[in-house]
Amino acid sequence: MQMIRKLNVAVLLWSVATGAAFAQVEFNANLQPSSEVPPTTSKGSGTVQATFDPSTKMLKWTVKYEGLTGPATAAHFHGPAAVGVNAGVQVPAQVPAEPSGQVTGEAPVTKAQIADIEAGQWYFNVHTAKYKGGEIRGQLKPAH
Repeated sequence: MQMIRKLNVAVLLWSVATGAAFAQVEFNANLQPSSEVPPTTSKGSGTVQATFDPSTKMLKWTVKYEGLTGPATAAHFHGPAAVGVNAGVQVPAQVPAEPSGQVTGEAPVTKAQIADIEAGQWYFNVHTAKYKGGEIRGQLKPAH
C-alpha cells in the first residue's frame, strides 16, 4: 500500500511538472509612434497580444491598430533588437489595408527566436505609405 501511494505521488508530481513545462507563454506590446526608430508624428496606436505554445513551437498573435495616416501596407515581428534599435524581419504578419484593423496569425518559431522574444529582443511594427519604415512600433514583453 505504501508503494502505491508513493507511485501515485510520483505520477502526480510528474504530471504537474510536465504541465508547467508545456504551459503557454504570453507576451504583449503597446504600439506607439514614439517607439519607432526614428519616431513618427502619427496619431496611430495599437496592441499586440501573442502566445507561444512550447508543445507546438507556434507563436500566435492578435494585433489591433487604429488611427494610422493611411492604409497599413505591411506589418512584421522584428528582432533581435533592444528598444530604440532596428532589426530585420523575423515573422511577417498579414494586415488589412486599412488605417484601423485587427489581424490574427500564427507561425512556427525556433528555440533561438523564442529565447530572443523572452529576452525582450523582438518588436512589432505596422508600416504605411507615409511611414515606409514603420508608423507604430512596440517591444514584446512577457505578460504578467
